[in-house]
Amino acid sequence: MSIVKIVIPPIGESITEVTLGAWMVADGDYVEEGEELVEVESDKATLPLPAELSGVVKILVEEGTDLEIGAVIAELDTSAVAPAGKEEAVSAPVATAKASAPTGGDKNYPSPAAGKILAEKGIGANSVAGSGKDGRITKADAMAANAPAAKTAAPAAAEISAQVPAGGVTREVTVEKMSRLRKTIAKKLTEAKNSTAMLTTFNEVDMFNVMALRSKYKDQFKEKHDIGLGFMSFFTKACTMALKEIKGVNAQLEGDTIKYHNYADVGIAVSTPKGLVVPVVKNAESLSLAQIEKEIRRLALKGRDGKLTVDEMTGGTFTITNGGVFGSMLSTPIINVPQSAILGMHNIVERPIAINGEVVIHPIMYLALSYDHRIVDGKESVTFLKMVKELIEDPSRMLLDI
Repeated sequence: MSIVKIVIPPIGESITEVTLGAWMVADGDYVEEGEELVEVESDKATLPLPAELSGVVKILVEEGTDLEIGAVIAELDTSAVAPAGKEEAVSAPVATAKASAPTGGDKNYPSPAAGKILAEKGIGANSVAGSGKDGRITKADAMAANAPAAKTAAPAAAEISAQVPAGGVTREVTVEKMSRLRKTIAKKLTEAKNSTAMLTTFNEVDMFNVMALRSKYKDQFKEKHDIGLGFMSFFTKACTMALKEIKGVNAQLEGDTIKYHNYADVGIAVSTPKGLVVPVVKNAESLSLAQIEKEIRRLALKGRDGKLTVDEMTGGTFTITNGGVFGSMLSTPIINVPQSAILGMHNIVERPIAINGEVVIHPIMYLALSYDHRIVDGKESVTFLKMVKELIEDPSRMLLDI
């Protein structure tokens, strides 16, 4: 017998702990080299862990367990021989389970091990609520599931009425374990509030000209670049130009030194089903509006699907967050440490403003810049935000670099 230990591999710089996600195989299964065994959830991304060799797997750690890098989670008996007709034996029940479930990683899609168990029980995947990633049915879900016949015995009417108050009002409480990502978000936000001298300055920007420019050229832009023209590319480009002038906003504190960046790696806050993530648009200062839009879309889609890599989530020098997409009028965004500043965008509302002595109705957005006062002075923060405002209000300046 030749036993190989399966351990949590190094995932990325500064990541020391992970949470074990859904097992994709059952204890005692024969697995092929390269077959995905389990999902590993870090504070940056969720990654599948493949088998390095073929053999029979012995699971040692349950799903949902917090582990350190290098922890042993399973053993693989590489001396075991694949059972005769393994593919036929496995494919039939799995195919049966898949026939009654959506495909492509949708909700209620069972893992291979879960599919086998459900098929043996004669339970359709659509009747099982998945607790895994994106609603995927895990082995534990399948083992806990009961056939419909077992659920037909309804409790007595008196028993039901005793549990549900008159009028159908309930006082149920749902308790869920915090995900690794949510724990990290909580830790970093608390750290930012407690370890920085954070202040926020505000301004308002007239979106009339940039909206007119977008409206005029959006069809041609879409046709040429195969991407829509949004506001994020304008704000990202405006920020990179302002960062060149106000270098402290693009810096970070390291002990007794200040590290200034001569490039702009802009983090774009993205809301995903698992929580807030901040993928980074690398060297945004050198990208065109179309390139910025494409990169933001690529990162946002990967974030939504939980496929962002560690490299795509680290190294930002400045962050932009857009609460306006959810209807926020004004906020004080929290710095993404160790960065020194973050720009908050908000919703666009038509408001009366005075232009050349006349009151007109224009689309206005409030902007907020939160900054670390240990690095950035008040004058610098106000100047930075004013530059962003002026570039957005006269977008032709971005083309002329003035």
